Amino acid sequence: MVLLGASLVTAAVPAVAAPEAAPAAATACPTGWGSTDKAAAAATSESVRNVRTGRHDCYDRMVVDVPGAARGDLGYSVRYVDRLLQDGSGRHIPVSGGAILEVRVTAPAYDPETGAATYPARAGGVLPGVDLTGYRTFRDARFAGSFEGDTQLGLGVRGRLPFRVQQLDGRLVIDVAHTWTGTAAR
Repeated sequence: MVLLGASLVTAAVPAVAAPEAAPAAATACPTGWGSTDKAAAAATSESVRNVRTGRHDCYDRMVVDVPGAARGDLGYSVRYVDRLLQDGSGRHIPVSGGAILEVRVTAPAYDPETGAATYPARAGGVLPGVDLTGYRTFRDARFAGSFEGDTQLGLGVRGRLPFRVQQLDGRLVIDVAHTWTGTAAR
């Protein structure tokens, strides 16, 4: 009997609506990166050791780790291409997405003295340890190869979007914007 009475009292209490959450403020995103080719002439004998990716409010990021390379010694070429063609052989490497960014880093993915691989990727294969599930812009990431001291990657993106490249000590950073508008869509 007591239990039944408690249930009735609980049922008789009116429900109180939770207060509405304040709308999320739009994130202001960097603009002006453009989608034209970007390059820096330099080279290092330090080796590529890893490639990783990350998601941000305004862009998706790829980082090529080249420990020991100084910022000024880390050269690159990043550009949109119609097809990713492997250096040396000219073999077509299929990359999924609405557009393909070819990323060339002037650092080998092998030890220059022994020829042993320093980054465990296979030509034409997806980048080891890179999972692009849930990314807004990135669709695919492929290893094209490392030839004559240059490492070549293919980055499949949703469309031909603006991007920037940053040289930092020990790494090259490629950011591809989610939109052209300069705001983050939620």
